[in-house]
Amino acid sequence: MKTFQYARADSAETAVQEAIAQGAKFIAGGTNLLDLMKLQVETPEKLVDITRLPLGEIEQREDGGLTIGALVPNSDLAADRRVIDGYEVLSRALLAGASGQLRNKATTAGNLLQRTRCYYFYDTASPCNKREPGSGCGAIGGFNRILAVLGTSESCIASHPSDMAVAMRALDATIVTLKSDGDRRRIAIGDFYRLPGNTPHIETALEPGELITAIELPAPVEGAKHLYRKVRDRASYAFALVSVAGVVKMDGDTIASAALAFGGLGTMPWRDAGVEAALVGQPATTATFEAAADALLADARGYGSNDFKIPLARRTLIASLRDLTGR
Repeated sequence: MKTFQYARADSAETAVQEAIAQGAKFIAGGTNLLDLMKLQVETPEKLVDITRLPLGEIEQREDGGLTIGALVPNSDLAADRRVIDGYEVLSRALLAGASGQLRNKATTAGNLLQRTRCYYFYDTASPCNKREPGSGCGAIGGFNRILAVLGTSESCIASHPSDMAVAMRALDATIVTLKSDGDRRRIAIGDFYRLPGNTPHIETALEPGELITAIELPAPVEGAKHLYRKVRDRASYAFALVSVAGVVKMDGDTIASAALAFGGLGTMPWRDAGVEAALVGQPATTATFEAAADALLADARGYGSNDFKIPLARRTLIASLRDLTGR
């Protein structure tokens, strides 16, 4: 691990000013960042410790939604009665991710910002455009079993690793931030993550020094059924090969509303409006579910070792829709 400067922030405003410096990073739980620093994948010149900031509460809003502080630990968020009752898909996704020890340390904002587990990203001897822009992508033509089949580019096929972010995408979360100039902004989660394109090292819409302070969830969908299904190589402590976060409301035999997001498949937490359009207003039949799977996978591309993800995603989505609709 290389040497670095350390600063402990006593306010969000102080934190963003400290983080303006070139090469500065925020640190809270550190469950991903410290691993990357040990491998010298991440070599920040300065760490700004935000663990003392008052961002660790979950608050009910007057509109029925929740505001989740950036520093709320994953364990606390998963166990909160308001989350269990109104946002079950989020609680399930959190419990499906990592170990209990990691969930006790990992924060809500940090979970959103964790980086890919692509083998070539972690191996500093291998080319990786996400780690070193312009060096190439070792995963294309290499061993890419866990990597993405949606949203890829000729520069990067790394998959996004978070379970929580997939559920947040299905719930239409909004990310609240504080910028270095003092302005605050609210970013819809669908606008927060960036496709790799030619700049895979730029992963989110955050500006230098911008700090996530909270995540907002809209009021729950009354009468909807929630599901988080995660297909992985072993029963615990493994990243998703395919995951489905779903919130579906039925009106008799007809699908009245549907929100579906996917993990393990995309370069970011994946949501496709075409999938939901194929479901809403339609009867809950196998033909409808297959049409949704067709919409999801129309542009999917395998790269050899991960070709199996495409039929696996189809089966996982159809099985999830059967559970969500009671069919």
